[in-house]
Formats: sequence, structure tokens, C-alpha cells
Amino acid sequence: MTRWVKNLLIANVGMYFVQQTMPGVTESLMFVPYQAISAPWTIITYMFLHGSITHILFNMLGLWFFGPRVEQRLGSSRFLWLYFLSGVSGALLSLWLAPHSALIGASAAIYGVLLAFARFWPTDKILIWGILPLEARWFVIITVMYAIYSGLNGSTGGVADFAHLGGYVGAYLYLRWLEEATGTKRFKQLAAQPLPDRKLTNWKQVDMQSIHALNRDEVNRILDKISASGLASLTSQEKQFLSNFVPPDDRVTPPS
Repeated sequence: MTRWVKNLLIANVGMYFVQQTMPGVTESLMFVPYQAISAPWTIITYMFLHGSITHILFNMLGLWFFGPRVEQRLGSSRFLWLYFLSGVSGALLSLWLAPHSALIGASAAIYGVLLAFARFWPTDKILIWGILPLEARWFVIITVMYAIYSGLNGSTGGVADFAHLGGYVGAYLYLRWLEEATGTKRFKQLAAQPLPDRKLTNWKQVDMQSIHALNRDEVNRILDKISASGLASLTSQEKQFLSNFVPPDDRVTPPS
């Protein structure tokens, strides 16, 4: 579980309980496209609302399954940008194509995370209904086709098909922008590095005062080993241990 996936899970579940206990919260924070100018905050707040226990369950399962690996690949700040830009683009596409349909739910943001997952691991299998294996890239293609078909035919069952499509669009544009800003080759190289290796490039920023005394001697030993022989000399266990004390280093960033 990565930091922002955990925080987003807590925020969504917390808001669901607020919805159940405070009447009027849902109506105040949902995104109603034709009211967007008078309630601009709802383009963000709608992402933290859900209509039923199954609604939030499936969305949070998607975040829990796809989110950690995507956050590890992109870094925490880029992952947050991906998440919120996907949610906002979902609302904007709904504003254009379904102006009278109110929106609640994190689906657009989750679909953006899913697109990033499929971008990095296109052939990884997703178990549909826990049974049917399907490659991530094909899952995205099928859901895109279904959302277009369903959206053009009235989006039955209360599903926000255009919001889902908007989430895909926002995520695609953001990932393309990252590639252009950093260079496609460099973006792929940085994104392919395991999280501990990426974090350890920031090893000189370890704050020894914040480390518990029980761990301090071992951290000092590993840091001395890096100083003497470099990062490549560490074992996988030493890398994993030290990564718990190194501050985040978002490597996939556009040049200033």
C-alpha cells in the first residue's frame, strides 16, 4: 500500500460515512454539469462521493489493485496529478456530452489510474469477476468501446459512461505530456526502475534524528557501505530496509 493510495482510500470511505450521517452533503458536493459555474468546487468533490456500498466497494477495489503500482512508477506527486486530472476530465466530458446528468463517484479517476496501469503493464492479466483473465490493454479497449456504445444509447443503469471516457482521455493526455516533457526514452527508463532503487538515489537526505534508536545503527551501517562502495553494493534486503527512511524522490518530472 503506497502513501496516496492509502490516503485516498481513507478519504473516500470517510466521505461515504459522512454521506450516510449528514443529509444534504451529497447534494451539496455532487457535480451537476449545468450548475458547474455556480458550484465550481464540485468538479473535485464529486470524486469523493458514492451512491451505494457496492459503488464505493468496486471503485476502492480498483484503486487498491491498480493504484500502488502506478504510484510507485510515477512517484507520489505525479500519481496525484494523474488521479485528479482524470477525475476533472471526466467531469468536463460529461459537461459537454451529458450536461443534465449529475455525477458522483471516483470512477473517472480510477479509470485514469487503470489506463496508466495498462500503459506500463499492458500484458498483465486482470481477472474479470475474479475468474476470467484478460490483459490490461484489452480491458481498456473493451471498456472504451462499451462506454462509447452505452453513452450514445443513453447510459442505462445510472452509469456515467462519458465520465469514464473522460478519465481515460485525461490520463492519456497527462501521460503523453510527461513523455514529451521528460523525453520518451528517459520517461520509460525512470518509470521502469523499482521503487526502492528510485528512492535510494536520495539517500543523502536521510534524517538520522527522525529514525528510531533501534534502527539507527543499521541505517548508519548501510549509509557507510554506500559511501564506500556505492548503491550497487547493497543487497536487495538492505535496499528495501533503507527505502523506509529515505524521503520521496519524484524522479519522473519535467525539466524546469
